[in-house]
Amino acid sequence: MTSRPPEFAVEPAPLTGAPGVLVRGEIDVDTAPQLTAALDAAIWASQGAFVVDLCDVKFLDSSGAAVLVRARALLGRDERQLVIVCPPGPARRVFEVAGIDDLLVLFDSRDQAAASLQPAT
Repeated sequence: MTSRPPEFAVEPAPLTGAPGVLVRGEIDVDTAPQLTAALDAAIWASQGAFVVDLCDVKFLDSSGAAVLVRARALLGRDERQLVIVCPPGPARRVFEVAGIDDLLVLFDSRDQAAASLQPAT
């Protein structure tokens, strides 16, 4: 018996008052259009920094990475920041191999991302 990958889903997941989404499952050529639509809607309906949590993503290919780079550009038009929670592992490796890990704001955990969103005291 083979295990099936978790079902792809995007759900609201704000962090420290910043709007955001949690992505589950696999982000590939089949699910990238769904992720694009979900991110576009969530970004347009929000303000400030935007968080994408990839902790529950089991697979990410180049089409998924392209969706996130596009989201970064979309947010950048309004001088908003894209914050990505992506622990070390296969998904993070895609950003590194593609050479875009320094283009994105990546955090290993939600706690680290939350700390970055807190105003300096």
